[in-house]
Amino acid sequence: MDDVVAPMELEQFIETQENKSLLRFITCGSVDDGKSTLIGRLLYDSQQIYDDQLASLEIDSKKAGTQGSEIDFALLVDGLSAEREQGITIDVAYRYFSTEGRKYIVADTPGHEQYTRNMATGASTADLAVILIDARKGVLTQTRRHSYIVSLLGVKNIILAINKMDLVAYSEEVFKSIEADYRSFADRIGLSDFCAIPISALAGDNIFDAGDNTAWYQGPTLMQQLETVEVTADEAAAAFRFPVQWVNRPNLDFRGFSGTVTSGQIKPGDAIAVLPSGVTSKVKNISTYDGDLDQASAGQAVTLVLHDEIDISRGDVLAAANDRPEVTDQFMAHLLWMADEPMLPSRPYMLKTANKSVSATVTALKHKIDVNTLAHDAGSSLELNELGVCNLFLGEPIAFDAFADNKQMGSFILIDGLTNNTIAMGMIDFGLRRADNIHWQPININKSARARIKDQSPAVLWFTGLSGSGKSTIADIVEQRLYARRNHTIILDGDNVRHGLNKDLGFTDTDRVENIRRIAETSKLMVDAGLMVLVSFISPFRAERRLARELMEEGEFVEIFINASLEVCADRDPKGLYEKAKKGEIKNFTGIDSPYENPEQAEIIIDSANLTPDKAADQIMLYLEENGYLSELDYQI
Repeated sequence: MDDVVAPMELEQFIETQENKSLLRFITCGSVDDGKSTLIGRLLYDSQQIYDDQLASLEIDSKKAGTQGSEIDFALLVDGLSAEREQGITIDVAYRYFSTEGRKYIVADTPGHEQYTRNMATGASTADLAVILIDARKGVLTQTRRHSYIVSLLGVKNIILAINKMDLVAYSEEVFKSIEADYRSFADRIGLSDFCAIPISALAGDNIFDAGDNTAWYQGPTLMQQLETVEVTADEAAAAFRFPVQWVNRPNLDFRGFSGTVTSGQIKPGDAIAVLPSGVTSKVKNISTYDGDLDQASAGQAVTLVLHDEIDISRGDVLAAANDRPEVTDQFMAHLLWMADEPMLPSRPYMLKTANKSVSATVTALKHKIDVNTLAHDAGSSLELNELGVCNLFLGEPIAFDAFADNKQMGSFILIDGLTNNTIAMGMIDFGLRRADNIHWQPININKSARARIKDQSPAVLWFTGLSGSGKSTIADIVEQRLYARRNHTIILDGDNVRHGLNKDLGFTDTDRVENIRRIAETSKLMVDAGLMVLVSFISPFRAERRLARELMEEGEFVEIFINASLEVCADRDPKGLYEKAKKGEIKNFTGIDSPYENPEQAEIIIDSANLTPDKAADQIMLYLEENGYLSELDYQI
């Protein structure tokens, strides 16, 4: 009989598990507030630990000695050796457990300020946040920072777990004081609707069962609140959004567009619009591996087949024709900076949203946000873990919704194009509509025609190197040689330009970035005029030199690295600048207290320490001759 019943019981068990709702939540707060211990306690009390794991935990707890002879529940979550050695959480640890009522995925996020980026990553997919506070310490700066990030990311369900009540004699006064202090802050950031619970993660008070030590508290336990909190799926009720991940063309008879429904619902026959182009069509079929569907909803991965053959690429967004997202190349957004290197306005980055990647620059930092006071502070850049409101300009328009309306369509990350590291996360507030009123004016006389009349190939010869390396001297000789050949040229020299176009800029990193951005755009205009442009600037940062290169067409940018050591340049020092910089009389001097990043893909490298300026010019002219820059070209208008 048992052999017959057991499979049925297993089947029922599987069905029960499948029908349970899933709650994703995070634990966050300051360092040593007990986040890892709390999760370990939840796993232990929910009987989600196997006997061998428990035995190993008991051994590890004795080795660590942090809780005497008692079990250290934090060791269940802190898996990295560095975490166990330091007693802190570094990485985000995800754990699964279940109860009779629900399934849970919990993210244990680090409390240390250095790892705020990891906390934000964990919060980005959470339905609920458990914000822990050490009852001995009260509300700290990191408590406020994590709370503000949670509010920015749209996490609406909040549990305030005031932990370590056993270390303050389970004082009701302490509990109420901390709750009131936190509420005064939470009300200002839109987190007023939270549930405060006094707990002891180590002792287990008010975790699963009400503690005898807090008879004055009549509210729910932590697990009761987790079991009963309502998590509404806003995505299903929102407007239909479908970022195209892949154009599915297995044969000549089938062409569909694959991806995941970000929000809303779609049925065959529904009218859709393709963004950013705005072309419309209707859904013919909703295809999956298991066959066609009558309807697809948020979270489902499907392939949409349309009635019309229209141009759609990866990164385009299919949306409800009568309820479309905005399309723009400029918007304002909240930004959390996650890189050690500061954010610099005008520096080029890569922006990724949905399935689309585009070039982006921060055009203006409107203000920074003080997480303690919520004051808006002026600033020119963002440092690690700082929050700010910025304007961004993109290389091409994208389709988006405001983050407040659609998390998936309104969120993005910034990527460093050189290292491919994620350096920031952002939430779009709104588009800057002035961008919609700016259009390219068609012009009949193009770059090719202007170059043809000059009998030359337009290009930018970009001289870069330390002050005193010989850039200006060599560029001047090269221009004389080009002039003798009747080439049409112009020199943009760093010192000369700072007397006019860039006279409002200083020498901070932010100003240096803007300095090169302006010169790059000016150089592009002159190349469009058919000129050969000789640019002589220190241009110390690779990112800005890459920006200049990307503005030009293939073959129009020639990077010339005038390579001379700091010692050689300092010995020459015709202006006496190095001596002043070493004495501290000149700040932000390249090579002394501001870095110079050597080029990685320069077309020409000149060893100016061992070459005379004339020999260096010979080398450059030979390159231009061999690569067709000095030959007459058959231009077409």
